[in-house]
Amino acid sequence: MLSWSPDSCLLICICGCSPVYRGALSLSLFVQYQEDASDIKDMSKYKPHILLSQENTQIRDLQQENRELWVSLEEHQDALELIMSKYRKQMLQLMVAKKAVDAEPVLKAHQSHSAEIESQIDRICEMGEVMRKAVQVDDDQFCKIQEKLAQLELENKELRELLSISSESLQVKKENPVHTASQGIK
Repeated sequence: MLSWSPDSCLLICICGCSPVYRGALSLSLFVQYQEDASDIKDMSKYKPHILLSQENTQIRDLQQENRELWVSLEEHQDALELIMSKYRKQMLQLMVAKKAVDAEPVLKAHQSHSAEIESQIDRICEMGEVMRKAVQVDDDQFCKIQEKLAQLELENKELRELLSISSESLQVKKENPVHTASQGIK
């Protein structure tokens, strides 16, 4: 019967995964097989109940060793999980700190840009207010000019009428003296 030690099982698992070790594995298995075959020949000399008792003892020892290995494996897995949880926590803290450091210059640039935009908006609003006042003054000035123009046109019209009346009366007076003089001579 072949007896497999935990080391040989581990070796088989490791070597079975890599094709590089398959040749070495088959050679070691062949050597192990020959050793086990010679052990079986030696054991055949003993009585069957002695062989069974030896096998039972070996089985119990292997089961005990198997339990110990499982306990050890679970402890290793727990330790590895603890290490990985601490690693993840530290990496998360590092990433948060890095994001804060990386975000700070961007935030400052954004704030300064926002302040600059805000000041430009204020200046634009002030210029808009000045332009609105200028338009209002221009409108007021235009209205005043229109009123003045209408007033001057009306005054001009009245003055022309007065002038035409006075020129007609002068003409009448000029005609009348000749006319009055001629009437007086008659």
